[in-house]
Amino acid sequence: MEANILTTIILPVALGIIMLGLGLGLSLDDFKRVALYPKAIIIGLFCQMIVLPIICFGIAITLQLPAELAVGLMLLSASPGGPTANLYSHLAKGDVALNISLTAINSLLTLISLPLIVNFSIQYFLASEQAIPMQFKKIIEVFLIVLIPVIIGMLIKANRPKISEKMDKPVRILSALFLVLIIVAAVL
Repeated sequence: MEANILTTIILPVALGIIMLGLGLGLSLDDFKRVALYPKAIIIGLFCQMIVLPIICFGIAITLQLPAELAVGLMLLSASPGGPTANLYSHLAKGDVALNISLTAINSLLTLISLPLIVNFSIQYFLASEQAIPMQFKKIIEVFLIVLIPVIIGMLIKANRPKISEKMDKPVRILSALFLVLIIVAAVL
C-alpha cells in the first residue's frame, strides 16, 4: 500500500512541482523558437524514435541478452522521455522548451510506435504472438504531469516575473532534492 501511495500520489505531485518550476523559467517565445527552427526537434525525434530502438536491438542481439531483458530494453528504447528528462535539461541549463516539446510530441507518437516496437520485440525475442495494447491513460498522465504545471509556471512568469525570479533558485534546489528522492524511492 505504501508503494501504491508513492507511485499514485507522491511521485506525480513531486513531478508536477518540478514541472511547475521548469515552467517558471519558460516563456511562449521559447516554444515559438522551437517551432521556427524545427531542425533540432526533428533530429531529436529521429534519434529517440528510430536510432535508439535500432541501437538497443543491436545491443540485445550482440550481447545475446535473455529474451525478457531484450524485450525490456526494447520497451525502454520505445518509451518517451518524461518529466525527469526535462528536469535534467533544466538542471544542466539546457533547452528546456525543446525538451518539453520533444516529450509532448514523442508521447503522442508513441501511441503508434510503442506498441509496434514492443510487440515486434515480444514476437522476435520471446517467439510469442501475445500483444500488448497501448495504455492511453499513461499518455494522458504524462501530459497532465508535464504540460499543466509548465503552463501554470509560464503564466506565473508572464504575470509575476519577480516572483518567478525569486522562486528560480529554491525551485532548482527542490527539484534536485525531488530527483534524488525519486531515485532513492525507485531503488528501494
